[in-house]
Amino acid sequence: MSRVETDSLGEVTLPKGALYGSQTQRAATNFPITGVAISHYPDVVNALAFVKKACARTNFELDALSAEKAKIIESVCDEILEGQHHDQFIVDVIQGGAGTSTNMNANEVIANLALQRLGKTPGSYEDLHPNDDVNMSQSTNDVYPTAIRLAVLFTNERLIEAMNLLSGAFYKRATAFKSVGKIGRTQLQDAVPMTLGAEMASFAHTISEDIQRVEESANLLREINLGGTAIGTMINTPEGYQDRVISNLREIANTHLIAAGNLIEASSDLGAFVLYSSTLKRIGVKLSKICNDLRLLSSGPRAGIGEIRLPAVQAGSSIMPGKVNPVIPEMVNQVCYQAIGNDLIVTMAAESGQLQLNAMEPIIIHKILETANTLTAAIIQMTDLCVSGIEADEERCSSLLNGSLALATSLAPLIGYEAASRVAKHALKTGQSVPNAAYDLGLLKNPDLLNALDLGRVSLIADF
Repeated sequence: MSRVETDSLGEVTLPKGALYGSQTQRAATNFPITGVAISHYPDVVNALAFVKKACARTNFELDALSAEKAKIIESVCDEILEGQHHDQFIVDVIQGGAGTSTNMNANEVIANLALQRLGKTPGSYEDLHPNDDVNMSQSTNDVYPTAIRLAVLFTNERLIEAMNLLSGAFYKRATAFKSVGKIGRTQLQDAVPMTLGAEMASFAHTISEDIQRVEESANLLREINLGGTAIGTMINTPEGYQDRVISNLREIANTHLIAAGNLIEASSDLGAFVLYSSTLKRIGVKLSKICNDLRLLSSGPRAGIGEIRLPAVQAGSSIMPGKVNPVIPEMVNQVCYQAIGNDLIVTMAAESGQLQLNAMEPIIIHKILETANTLTAAIIQMTDLCVSGIEADEERCSSLLNGSLALATSLAPLIGYEAASRVAKHALKTGQSVPNAAYDLGLLKNPDLLNALDLGRVSLIADF
């Protein structure tokens, strides 16, 4: 039920039916670390297939690879891009070797699938070799960095789509709550009047801002070092290979890509990943703040702020009947904490490169994709199960606003700051509303001034 392959280190026993080879099996033995295989990230597997297809096509065009082998390699890559054979990508996401194990996993799977197309058995590499044919004109050090950049670009598209939906959901709530007056707060204290619509619109806007930022940072990942091979000197590539292979990859992956300005620098620098990761952290920080606000605004429902009602999605307690918790915002908070922590890992890994290569790329792509994927999933749930169903408690909003001291701010232009402060203190001491306290102190006697106060208040809360 097994087959044996021999490599430079000796014999390796492989499961019967395995499409990978000895180097992949050695890596699987060496790195049983997370239990998360590279197949957990389909974008990585697909990106590798795109790169290998582009390289095979380029090698054929430059007369380095036969038409038969190039055609078969391309066809096998197409199968992988259709979602087939992903279970054969078994190497753990955390691995030594700067991604060599991942690259060889792809080389061996593609080679053995191609051999089957030729009517040969897996492992008969004299007919089509993982290194000599599938990896022709390549090194892990240009294939892997290119593939992981592509993978992030693919993943980023779904993140942006989710963020757009969340921003849109908040804008819909903003429109629905446009005329709901409420109290604005600073430092958890009553501040000035606003509308619930304006509050929701601020959430929508901050998410829209981050869509722009994450697009900008992702664009830096479009600069690739494919064709540079081991350290950026283009060793073992035919004349004209780099320009041609990037052009082919751009066409095959239908993604805008450009050649790095300095291939040696690009082989070791991971600054684009650092910036992208920090942008994910920024998104996480903002989302977590929004979720904190939603939890506060919905607190109670009777003994807290209680200005909004979040959709009830599950029972909140095994002992307290009727209790419902803000579980969706709580979940998003935790995902955001993960984003913040993962960014530190990415930062340390990027700093740890030495000379012409950074061997820590595997943990970088693992943590960036983990963050991007979990943020995307959390945002989708937040949109569908929370934000889209937010309701306003208009009576509670009005009660808190009218009973607050915030109207003293609108009174200040009419009677001055010091007098308005006396009104606020008197209102707090007596339990009166601000207008009644102003009457009581003899500071507002003209009904027209009351109307002006009311108009001033309305002007502050009417629009967002």
